[in-house]
Amino acid sequence: MSLPLVRRLLLANIVSALALAAAAQSTPSTALLVLSKQDHTLAIVDPATLKALARVPVGDDPHEVVASADGRTAYVSNYGFGRFHTLTVVDLDGQKQKGVIDLGALHGPHGLHFQQGKVWFTAEAAKAIGSYDPATGKIDWIMGTGQNRTHMIYVFPDAKKILTTNVSSATVTILEHTEGPAGMPPGPPPGAQPPSGQPQWQGAGVPPPGTVGRQGGPPPGPPGGDWSETVIPVGRGSEGFDVTPDLKQAWVANAWDGTISVIDIDAKKVAATLAANARGANRLKFTPDGKLALVSAGPELVIFDVASQKEVKRLTIGHGSGGVLIQPDGERAYVACSGDAYVVVVDMKKLEITGRVEAGGNPDGLAWAVRQ
Repeated sequence: MSLPLVRRLLLANIVSALALAAAAQSTPSTALLVLSKQDHTLAIVDPATLKALARVPVGDDPHEVVASADGRTAYVSNYGFGRFHTLTVVDLDGQKQKGVIDLGALHGPHGLHFQQGKVWFTAEAAKAIGSYDPATGKIDWIMGTGQNRTHMIYVFPDAKKILTTNVSSATVTILEHTEGPAGMPPGPPPGAQPPSGQPQWQGAGVPPPGTVGRQGGPPPGPPGGDWSETVIPVGRGSEGFDVTPDLKQAWVANAWDGTISVIDIDAKKVAATLAANARGANRLKFTPDGKLALVSAGPELVIFDVASQKEVKRLTIGHGSGGVLIQPDGERAYVACSGDAYVVVVDMKKLEITGRVEAGGNPDGLAWAVRQ
């Protein structure tokens, strides 16, 4: 082989290697994550260019996605309307599937939230919610809701209060962590006296005073406390919801009624029902400052002023809408247009559509990943 030919082959190899390196662009420190239910992929999108840098296989019927607090890992729920029971894990730095979490009997995982270092999820077919601890690789908590189609979940920052929407039961569940051992029956009210003929409170599951923990007495309950549950009736088809930044209200989009239920979280009751004209409402999200609420409803994005509870604008976005996501700085919002294979970009100052992300077939779940 002649020397010029060797040089040409070497140069060609170098150019090919450089082209491959350029094509495999690294994940930016801030990334938009978009699920394609049709392609079974997670697109890692650069929000500066609105271009997908990588598409990672994530298994069948991916519906929701959430990023870890450090922005390096994503978790995807494989839903299947109760047929599936896995979460797919994605390495965002390596732009590859990292593994699959088998949830066992917890079928139909859907809603996801990352809080206190754990992945919290709903399991529709099991009428339950749970948490997965990446540090131990185990599901460390499960709680039944007793409601039909427990769909979306919000976990408060201290993980001591949890809200879920239950689509077919037309309810919202509020779970609150209580102090003291779990499973112990409540004692008598302060100052109450035992019934006549009984020397102490017995016979109703209450141990005699001073015997808990002593030899012969019942052992103390497990550590960690228990949970109290409040079920609040709302509109039909309660699905997408969000909690205001001050943690005082939850707004619930009722897809079948086209209404929005405004819940006073402290009072645990519906404070108002808005005639939102948002039938088919899929998701609802607040802006970071809590001033606006965005609702994806069929071909439209409906925007409400939170203080007045009035509609301020209605944008036509395509043929069917899904996930809604707002940047942490509040500058832009993203809405998945499931029927059109793109995600629209909304300028939140002008309340106008300014761009699109080509996200693959039937896009839905969206998340924001910020590398720490």
